[in-house]
Amino acid sequence: MKRFVATLIACLVALPALAEIEIEEVTSPGGIKAWLVEDHSIPFTALELRFRGGTSLDDPDKRGAVNLMSGLIEEGAGDMDARTYARELEALAASFRYNAGDDSVSISARFLSENRDEVVDLLRTTIHEPRFDQDAVDRVRAQVLSGLRSDQTDPNEIAGLTFAQMAYGDHPYGSEGKGTIESVSALTRDDVVAAYEGVFAKDRLYVGAVGDITAEELGILLDTLLGDLPDTGKPIPGKAEVNIPGGVSVVEFDTPQSVALFGQAGIDRDDPDFFAAFVLNHILGGGGFESRLMQEVREKRGLTYGVGTYLVPKDLASVYLGSVSSANDRIAEAIDVIRDEWARAATEGVTQEELDDAKTYLTGAYPLRFDGNGQIASIMVGMQMEGLPIDYIATRNDKVNAVTLEDVNRVAAELLDPDGLHFVVVGKPVGLETTN
Repeated sequence: MKRFVATLIACLVALPALAEIEIEEVTSPGGIKAWLVEDHSIPFTALELRFRGGTSLDDPDKRGAVNLMSGLIEEGAGDMDARTYARELEALAASFRYNAGDDSVSISARFLSENRDEVVDLLRTTIHEPRFDQDAVDRVRAQVLSGLRSDQTDPNEIAGLTFAQMAYGDHPYGSEGKGTIESVSALTRDDVVAAYEGVFAKDRLYVGAVGDITAEELGILLDTLLGDLPDTGKPIPGKAEVNIPGGVSVVEFDTPQSVALFGQAGIDRDDPDFFAAFVLNHILGGGGFESRLMQEVREKRGLTYGVGTYLVPKDLASVYLGSVSSANDRIAEAIDVIRDEWARAATEGVTQEELDDAKTYLTGAYPLRFDGNGQIASIMVGMQMEGLPIDYIATRNDKVNAVTLEDVNRVAAELLDPDGLHFVVVGKPVGLETTN
């Protein structure tokens, strides 16, 4: 394991420059496609597998099944129970990580070249022969339930779920992907197996690989690892109908500081105006201490330690969100300032100086995202899922620089909806009550 850690550290400090990242599309003999960045400077490879669908595949009465399943994948496989499996993984100096989100389930693998064949064999067994032993189901379920109980006393979690229920209604996005205490408690091993069978299929698979592996070697690896997967998985739900009325929703919670999650309808990732909206968001609330909201809410008025906004273009819906927290007797003023700045940006737009500063930051910070083989593999898979071209990394900054002042201000007028902005406030806010 020490050798793995040392190699990983070396990998982080010996990455190719952004301009030198050359992505090759690889098709295995069996027809599985992947994107590859080949780099033989270090005997190490990062492999990212992602399956579209995620926790959105849960049936309404089985919420939390996909999340629970993803937590059980590493709890034994084939003839290995959980402890034997963990020892085998450690002996190979490899790392597997699993994650379930609204739109995907991902498997991240990191391994040394000298152990590649053995690691692939173990990962194949993991994917194709998970045990889902009842004792493991009970153990991981208990961990999930503990987290859900903790979420019930977390103002940020309460605000997020309340907003999601309002915005997405009966769509899977409108409920917690981890499930509820009631739904998770009722899940059976059969439910976990059904979730597994719905997720892992070729029709929703995306692959990225970075490191010490050739295109030919990757093709063989893909067929060995994934060639026997079913062709199709569970149908992915349709688009969500976003419903965000303007106003305020107050959730009473005994705390000296209120938390507010606010938002409105957003913009899709493939919209021609996405980059203009991306730059606009940086200026309005996404740019840290330099953003308008941070200046107006924190620096000038001292109403909060932090306020920020972010575009959320999910697979099945897009929203534009932000968050702020403030003392109960000051949160109302913070909300007024945010809504005023939303309106000012919509009607007056931004300045050329703000645009130039945003472009400088966004283009300068972009290379810093590529801080490891694993991160690059993850970014490549995200690009594939979003339908971005293979040369996107090289052309992304050109798209940012192409945004004009006219573009940003037109999009600000079209996108920003101060009357449609909704605030979910969790706490005991003074001077605020539910208005919708």
